[in-house]
Amino acid sequence: LMRLAVAGFASMNVMLLSVSVWSGATDATRDMFHWISAAIAFPAIGFSAQPFFVNAWSALKHKRLNMDVPIVLAIVLALVTSLWETALSGKHAYFDAALALTFFLLAGRYLDYRTRAVARSAAQELAALEVPRAWRLREDGTEEEVAAAALALDDLIRVRPGGRMPVDGEIVTGQSELDRSLLTGETLPVYAGPGTPVSAGEVNLTGPLTIRATAVGEDTSLHRMADLVAIAESGRSNYTSLADGAAKLYAPGVHILAALSFVGWYLYSWDVRTALNIAAAVLIITCPCALGLAVPAVTTAASGRLFRKGMLIKDATALERLAAVDTVVFDKTGTLTAGTPELTNLDAIDSKQAAIALALAEASAHPLSVALARAAREAGIDPAELTEITEVPGYGTEARLNGARVRLGRAAWAGAEQTGGTAAWLALEGEAPVAFRFADKIRPGAEEAVRGLKAAGKEVLLMSGDTTEAVETLARRLDIDTWIAEALPEDKAARVQALSEQGRHVLMVGDGLNDTAALAAAHVSISPASALDAARVASDIVLLGQDLSPIADACHTAKRATRRIRENFQIATVYNVIAVPLAVAGLATPLIAALAMSASSITVSLNALRLR
Repeated sequence: LMRLAVAGFASMNVMLLSVSVWSGATDATRDMFHWISAAIAFPAIGFSAQPFFVNAWSALKHKRLNMDVPIVLAIVLALVTSLWETALSGKHAYFDAALALTFFLLAGRYLDYRTRAVARSAAQELAALEVPRAWRLREDGTEEEVAAAALALDDLIRVRPGGRMPVDGEIVTGQSELDRSLLTGETLPVYAGPGTPVSAGEVNLTGPLTIRATAVGEDTSLHRMADLVAIAESGRSNYTSLADGAAKLYAPGVHILAALSFVGWYLYSWDVRTALNIAAAVLIITCPCALGLAVPAVTTAASGRLFRKGMLIKDATALERLAAVDTVVFDKTGTLTAGTPELTNLDAIDSKQAAIALALAEASAHPLSVALARAAREAGIDPAELTEITEVPGYGTEARLNGARVRLGRAAWAGAEQTGGTAAWLALEGEAPVAFRFADKIRPGAEEAVRGLKAAGKEVLLMSGDTTEAVETLARRLDIDTWIAEALPEDKAARVQALSEQGRHVLMVGDGLNDTAALAAAHVSISPASALDAARVASDIVLLGQDLSPIADACHTAKRATRRIRENFQIATVYNVIAVPLAVAGLATPLIAALAMSASSITVSLNALRLR
């Protein structure tokens, strides 16, 4: 932004001096104005055009051509020609053209910059979840704190409640509940006891555990997941944007045309000044301002439109990739559903039983207990008076009511038979157990999003680490024909990769750490704002609200944006077809060329605004 401001300020001042020259200033006065213009232009361009010089030099070092090479040649040639004219007391200098060129190009770069989000790599976010230190048990049973990197196979490690697993392993002693959303995406905790396998990154919720390490360092599940993401991210970086593709054809043509113009006019007139002026005019009039603005102008307009609908575009090429999507893969928990359990049968439960369950639920931080307590309080229920309330890790909560034992927790612990669906069971001594049933609430707009995508001819898949029953129920409710349950992170990434190898352009929509590799491997990806950091970083687009319905509209907007980009390329091509012959014929000075270039840039920008 500072470079843009300097270029604009310098350009206005030099334009004022140029007006004086155009108005009839001659001889010494004209030369003085030219030298003042030179004194303003050289340092201003040296500072403002630095990004173009650096990028052009980098491309030439690697024996490549990009958009910045003809830009730099045009600026340098305009400055050199102007300095030469000024030194020889010539009538025309083109410092104003060089500055105007720099200003318009920087404006395009700034528009492009605004669409980008500065964020860490998703692989780095995953690596940040690795536990730096752990408590290792010595042979005498005492604990020592060591770096996680110092842990070896078969070491015994103590993991306290609230702690994250530092390695893959197997529980030796202790009972607890684990948050396994890292691998499965399932938000509800799972019971864990001796013999239960655990993975690095899982969270121990309720009771102390001792685990035996079965994989450490780079062999853990978490590290392998980070590797999957890094590989997927590097593959996506190979995507070639429309502008880059145009530059590969455009840049060599411009150089050849300018060189031929110089040689032709020099052989015709044997006047180096005339040949240089015409070569500079050719470079300026063909300078890819319109091409440079073609993509960022449209991207900015489309990004603004989608932002008003609740979507933030993070990557400059995301819209181009989204326009090509033909297959959409949704995660379940936290994406199509809210990811939090909701009590569904409170109305069918006796008020006395509900009051007892509320008292037990408020003594636990388990997600089902929290949901039960919230629903009961909202229904105006007051908790019963209980004594000796105790939470039993991995099972539930128990207490005494008038001397009789009451329990709220797992089916087997409450003396009930497990049935389909998610439930917490209330057991009162001498009475049959009562089920409090829960469902994962569907996000607003989920049905509209799926319906809109299918109506647009896209194939929709549901892929989740949740249980088969839960995934099938949701797929049937949303009319999704193809679904996959109990999928691990590597399964999701492999499925997305397989679809890509079949020629599909996959949009992945997910929110969990277990979705990160698939998000990075997809052609383009979307995450809700509620997603974990690593998932948001791996995605190209962030859904700012709870409503999923803008996803279908985003695909439509992306197609319109791509059409506008192609129209802008066509406008730039028509402009060059008309203007270039005039410049080659010597009918356009560098100043007229700069004005024509500005006109084409404004036309491209106005066409982009039609998206708004």
